[in-house]
Amino acid sequence: MEWFTAPELWPARTVFQRGLAVLYCVAFLSAALQFRALIGERGMLPVPAYLRRTTPLRSPSLFHWRYSDRLFATVAWTGVVLAAALAAGAGDAVPLAVAMALWLLLWGLYLSIVNVGQTWYGFGWESLLLETGFLAVFLGNDDVAPPLLVLLLLRWLLFRVEFGAGLIKIRGDACWRKLTCLCHHHETQPMPGPLSWFFHRLPRPLHRVEAAANHVVQLGVPLLLFVPQPVASIAAGLMIATQLWLVLSGNFAWLNWLTIVLAASVLDLSALTGEHPRPDPPLWYVVLVVALTALVLVRSRGPVRNLLSRDQAMNRSYDPFHLVNTYGAFGTVGRVRDEIVVEGTSDPVPGPDTEWREYGFKGKPGDPRRLPRQFAPYHLRLDWLMWFAALSPGYAREWFGPFVERLLAGDRDTLRLLAHNPFPDAPPVHVRARLYRYRFSTWRELRATGAWWQRRLLREYLPPVRLRD
Repeated sequence: MEWFTAPELWPARTVFQRGLAVLYCVAFLSAALQFRALIGERGMLPVPAYLRRTTPLRSPSLFHWRYSDRLFATVAWTGVVLAAALAAGAGDAVPLAVAMALWLLLWGLYLSIVNVGQTWYGFGWESLLLETGFLAVFLGNDDVAPPLLVLLLLRWLLFRVEFGAGLIKIRGDACWRKLTCLCHHHETQPMPGPLSWFFHRLPRPLHRVEAAANHVVQLGVPLLLFVPQPVASIAAGLMIATQLWLVLSGNFAWLNWLTIVLAASVLDLSALTGEHPRPDPPLWYVVLVVALTALVLVRSRGPVRNLLSRDQAMNRSYDPFHLVNTYGAFGTVGRVRDEIVVEGTSDPVPGPDTEWREYGFKGKPGDPRRLPRQFAPYHLRLDWLMWFAALSPGYAREWFGPFVERLLAGDRDTLRLLAHNPFPDAPPVHVRARLYRYRFSTWRELRATGAWWQRRLLREYLPPVRLRD
């Protein structure tokens, strides 16, 4: 059945599956360690309250059957263990049908989490992980050669990720057309990394080269994914190089690494490893792969219309199972960076002489002297939402009040999300939030002060509140 398989891409499948399993492991770990404060029974946006407002058809999840924090933890840690086993090669040590069932279980467990995660899980890389994970169910294991149709579906997904991101940039902010967006992006991106300061301080002509290269890789190179080898491999290699540049310059959870894993599925490494011939696949497997292909083609109508639309959406799912989605990012790039600084005091009546102590976050900028940290592919959900909250209070309307309430109550699960709790012995009496304008220091300012950031107060974001308020 030569038309059905691509034995030369055997190594590419192995790299793809192992890499995807590692990212699944990171995603489940992120859920396990953060859910209690965010969506747990006593969280800021509790799952039980959300389940009363939705239905299994709108948000398929096993938690419609029953929810408890213990069950959620069991699901998340089961996902961690299962993903780690698949990353270690467990899928190749069992029969084909069992391997497919394991991948399907992994997908179903994470779908159950995403569909009750509410705004904490409203990121494009959640849908991307689910769509990629669903395709991985049908990619097979060592019992069969890689099915060509599924490999082409992975390329179609990679094409939508890259081409969608390129289109929304060229259609959106004028600075992308003027090649000046990257003069601002490294400073204003949601969560800078340890090298972002250095990227921002690159010469302006090099920023223009960065922007031009981005357009080439996202708007031109994706078309080459569907031409014969070795051109397709070269195109995938260029995408991998671009994504590694983004990994170095910022923190975007597992978005960049998942794009790299998708591009790895295109690479023809048979010259290094040789081909791996296998017997013809079973008929039932062929039927399932053909059915999957038909399903994806039919469901692709929405993403294609979105790509052709002048009102292109950045990240959108067209069904509650996140099977075929549309992607894109940074159609608009901020020129300035505002940050919310949360502070508390033990004074029963705040006054001009009150000492306010600042809470420290793990990823988002706070202390100007603190160099940004590298967390990706791990996803700090609270830190990301704090960036959105600084853009507009509307983004934080549902959860910021409950967040402050939990600081006032000294909630341990919430405090575990933070890097620094200035009230280790007893919670504060009052908490307030203020909005600051941040910018990266210049070389001279960095040498003189040791501060990576300069900041100035803009206004009050939340006046002092106490628990009884």
